[in-house]
Amino acid sequence: MVAIELGETSRVNGVNGHSNGAQASAPPPTRHNPYAPRASDFLNNVSNFKIIESTLREGEQFANAFFDTKTKIAIARALDAFGVEYLELTSPAASEQSRADCEAICKLGLKAKILTHIRCHMDDARIAVETGVDGVDVVIGTSSFLREFSHGKDMAYITKTAIEVINFVKSKGIEVRFSTEDSFRSDLVDLLSIYQTVDKIGVNRVGIADTVGCANPRQVYDLIRTLRSVVSCDIEVHLHNDTGMGIANAYCALEAGATHIDTSVLGIGERVGITPLGGLVACLYAANPEYVKAKYNLPMLREIENLVAEAVEVNVPFMNPITGYCAFTHKAGIHAKAILNNPSTYEILKPEDFGLTRYVSIGHRLTGWNAVKSRVEQLGLKLTDDQVRLPDC
Repeated sequence: MVAIELGETSRVNGVNGHSNGAQASAPPPTRHNPYAPRASDFLNNVSNFKIIESTLREGEQFANAFFDTKTKIAIARALDAFGVEYLELTSPAASEQSRADCEAICKLGLKAKILTHIRCHMDDARIAVETGVDGVDVVIGTSSFLREFSHGKDMAYITKTAIEVINFVKSKGIEVRFSTEDSFRSDLVDLLSIYQTVDKIGVNRVGIADTVGCANPRQVYDLIRTLRSVVSCDIEVHLHNDTGMGIANAYCALEAGATHIDTSVLGIGERVGITPLGGLVACLYAANPEYVKAKYNLPMLREIENLVAEAVEVNVPFMNPITGYCAFTHKAGIHAKAILNNPSTYEILKPEDFGLTRYVSIGHRLTGWNAVKSRVEQLGLKLTDDQVRLPDC
């Protein structure tokens, strides 16, 4: 047997000459910058969204809501002054008073577009387009629960009726949104099929509704991303808060490519309601304060929440984002010292941007002397640091 001496090049393999076998060195790991732009960033609408304010529709379904026309007009004007892009009203087919209220608000000349929310039914659509609204929001249940126990229709009927209603509303020259109800418990194939169908005939928006509040942020993100890949129109989300996910789910929907978020003041609505306006604003302000400040009249928020709270006879919750009485209250000594030096140490929201002020508590055993010193200076008193530190000062 003839021994053949292998050259160096015979012992390497591959374009980079890496050796084979157990003794070969592994290629260096590829390092990715976690802060570099990703493809998904181009779908993110956290700084490019519109609010559909539904206090006068979803909010009217709150157990304690009995809005008269005067109250509805006051709420509509306040929300318009705040700067929401849309106001959604109860279906005029619900009652004669609902129709009269819808017509009255349409005549106010508000900057916000006026929408009304109707069943996917031609009779409702005919009434809605006669009120003067800027758009009609059409909805029908698609989950097996609602198809069996609510309207009793199959997907073929739902699709046929949706096309009929959408084409009718479009013929009147106003906006139309089509939404499924109970979207997260509906079959995905059914959802995508009907959304693609209505997108092709020119619907302005399609809507995803977490009607029972069962979805979590990952589920919301995944469904919106999937939907974004099959429709070209805008995407609206309506998210109930039964499991406390209303705000987080709305934020994830925007990250995934949704364009419109439904809200109500204080989150009021059916059962425990939907994404609250104030909470969503706080979340989006934290992400991009300059954008949100330029977009909305933030100091109006407390006035709006007090108006609605009085109308439905509830208190603004103490832990409410922005407007709760504890929202900008600081108590522990470590917190107080840092806040007095630089508010950003313990505040992600600036109270002055909302027309509010912070409060540093001084009447408790946890109070630090820095908080007391600050109050002494505010009162114009002359005390030394040693005097301020005295327990009976």
